[in-house]
Amino acid sequence: MKAPAKGGTPKRTATPKKPGTANSNPSTEDGFRKFFEDSLKDIYWAEKALTKALPKMAKKATSKELTLAINEHLSVTQNQVKRLEQVFELIGKKATAKKCEAMAGLIKEAEEIMEETQHGDVRDAGIIAAAQKVEHYEIATYGTLCSFAKTLGETEAGHLLAETLAEEKDCDLKLTEIAESSVNEMAAY
Repeated sequence: MKAPAKGGTPKRTATPKKPGTANSNPSTEDGFRKFFEDSLKDIYWAEKALTKALPKMAKKATSKELTLAINEHLSVTQNQVKRLEQVFELIGKKATAKKCEAMAGLIKEAEEIMEETQHGDVRDAGIIAAAQKVEHYEIATYGTLCSFAKTLGETEAGHLLAETLAEEKDCDLKLTEIAESSVNEMAAY
């Protein structure tokens, strides 16, 4: 209890309640699980959309190293879609996509960059910038999903989501290496 305010009665502070305890609110717990499931649907749509966007980016890139990295990540992304389907199965839900407005916006921005930049090094720098924005969004999403899975006791699903999180971080690092080793400098001159 907190000390009473002047002339008042002592105020009680709320104790956090853990899911699954007698004191937890089933509607809150259900709401959190639904939010987790909706977030999975959102990233499932995003990954599927990327399987269509990445080939366009690879085609517009001129750096062989960048083209190779994008094509490699396309293969990784296709596996991530399958992994998300496994996550849905583990939590007892049908794999369903819900349009991810954030990813739709990031893909649109990437398309605009490719249209508005001149073929060559500057476009490659723009493609890397757009791809890293996508990776950062995915890193944030998968990090959150891992935390949600842990909270909900979905250990196996959490491990699969963590595997994807690690892949997204690796891709981001690879893009940084490509940008800093050649593309950015060539684009500047």
